[in-house]
This record gives sequence, structure tokens and C-alpha cells, in this order.
Amino acid sequence: MVDKNYCMSSYLTFRCIVKDDMEFAEGIHHAKDISYPDDQKIAVTTAEDIARAYKKLFEEKENDVKLGVMLSGGMDSACLAAFMKPGTDAYTFRFIGGAFRSDDMRRAEQFAEKYKLNLHYVDVNWDVCERNVDILMAKKGAPVHPIEPQVMEAALQAQQDGVEMMVVADGSDLVFGGMDKMLSRDWDYDEWIKFLTFLDPVKVLKEPVSMDHIFAPYKLPNGKIDYMRFMDEVFAHESNGVFCNAFITAGMKYTPYYDPSGMVKMAEPLDLRRVRNGESKYLIRELFKMCYPEFEIPEKVPMPRPVDYYFKDYKGPTRPEFRDDLDMSEFTGNQKWQMWCLERFLNIYF
Repeated sequence: MVDKNYCMSSYLTFRCIVKDDMEFAEGIHHAKDISYPDDQKIAVTTAEDIARAYKKLFEEKENDVKLGVMLSGGMDSACLAAFMKPGTDAYTFRFIGGAFRSDDMRRAEQFAEKYKLNLHYVDVNWDVCERNVDILMAKKGAPVHPIEPQVMEAALQAQQDGVEMMVVADGSDLVFGGMDKMLSRDWDYDEWIKFLTFLDPVKVLKEPVSMDHIFAPYKLPNGKIDYMRFMDEVFAHESNGVFCNAFITAGMKYTPYYDPSGMVKMAEPLDLRRVRNGESKYLIRELFKMCYPEFEIPEKVPMPRPVDYYFKDYKGPTRPEFRDDLDMSEFTGNQKWQMWCLERFLNIYF
């Protein structure tokens, strides 16, 4: 079904088109994510279980495919890197000549040195974003997430080094309780909608479409929301789709990507008490200390993208679909990216 207004509102709300049968226009088909089957995941209870699972999953893959790994300064990718062959090519983003998030970059260097990985820097600036965004949108059939151009750049660079498939720690946050803000309380229905909306279409579009019908199936009789099920069934697909699209668009030989952290599942329910007391991803914390006993545990940070820097002088969209009274000072860099990317998509296809 074609409904441009619906798709615009869905992208602003969720950073993706949440209904598979909705499209921006005739002939445009938005790409879906590729999820790992739940019945094939390895159940784990302890950090030792995760270590055995990671070791097994890499041994099954490394003899047949040349792997590379996206290595940040966080504990998720560091834990995966610890089980990879010495000499594996690792890729770390370097923004604005290394001035942005230099602490993250230094930790990645230390992790690579410890496990004898061949570290490469992926230099990312605004030129990279502009160079890659259009082809990413063409493949996705929709505007894209702000990290997609840089992930694609890493994939293109890795291919030049002979890498056939990239390893990414995409699933760790959802599997092991890393979304600490989402898990911080039992949410009221209306509060969850406000929290989970990346950019309210009402604030931006002249003809916004309500996304309440996406949230409604998760509403509980007591006015709360089944946020855990929402995260698994709705939110997870946005992140997965980001990496799928970036690697497929880049033309990696084996796609979409390899993620042992998303190929396991917890055998016991998540201990929300521990998460809410400051131990997000408590099993991964234990695994990190096993793999890197000399390092302090790095706290969770999103994949870096200097959108505030990129959009500090952004004047806002001018197409007729957008409201005329936008005050850009009210929006974050990530929200400005969404407006810019949506307008660019519309300019190309409409």
C-alpha cells in the first residue's frame, strides 16, 4: 500500500517503516531486516556459557569465511574480538581527524593490541555521509539511520582488505539488558510512547499520521505497556535493519553480517533488579572482566556519530511537507539528521 504521509511519520517516529506493506510510492519497496531464528539461538546462563558459545560460533565460521570486526571502545565488540583469530582485521571509526570520541578510539586500540588484531581506522566526515547516503536510501527504499553511511564506509574499506563478512555486536544490548533506560522502570503506556518516539511527526510535518496503532497491541489493562515484548517485536528490527542495509548496499560477499551476540539467548529471565541498580548487561560485564581483567569496564555509549557538529548550522527543511514554523534550536542533532535525510529522500523520489 502506498502512503507517503504514513511512511514519513513512521520514519520520524521509529527511524524505519514499521509496517511491511507500506511504501512511499509505487515502485519503491523498503528493505526488511534479516533476523536470526530464535529456535537456533544458544541458551546461556553464565558468562562462561557465553564464552563457550562465542568460541563455538567463531570456530564454525572462521575456516570458511574471512571475517573482519567492527571494534569500538565498548565492551560488546571487545568481548567478540577476544574470541577471534589473531591477525583478524578490525575497523574503528575515527571522526574529524580523531578529535571526536578519542577515548573510545584509544580503548579500541588497546583491545586490538591485546588480542593481536590488525586495526584499521575508518575516517568519517560529512563527505562520507553525503557520498553514501543516496545509494543507501535507494537500496532501503526509505530514509536511513545516521550511522548507516559510516557503517557502509567501513564495509567498503574492509572489502579492499579481502574481508568477506563483518562481525558486529548488534544484538548484545537487547539480549543481555543493555537498554538500561528502557528497562529502568515499568512504563506507563503514554510515557513509553513519548520516550520511544525519536521525533514526533506532529512537531515537524503538516500532515502527520498517528503511530498509536503500533503501540496499542502492547497496552496492558492497568495502563502500563508490555515494553519488553515491544522491544523484541518492534524496536529490535530498526537496529537490525540498519546493519543489514549498510552491508548489503556495500556489496559484502556474505551478508548481512555475523553477530554471535545475537545468536545466543538468556536461558533465565533478565534480572531487572540488577539492571536497575547499575549493572546493565551484567553477564557481558562478567565476560569482559574475564577477557580484559586489567581494564575498567567501559560504560555503554551509542555508536558515535557527530551529528551535533554536522548540523550545528542547519536551517531546517523547506519542502512543503514540513511545517513552516520549525525552530531548529529545539531539536537534537539526531533529529536534524532525520529531517535532513527525509527531505533529501523526498527530493530524489518526488
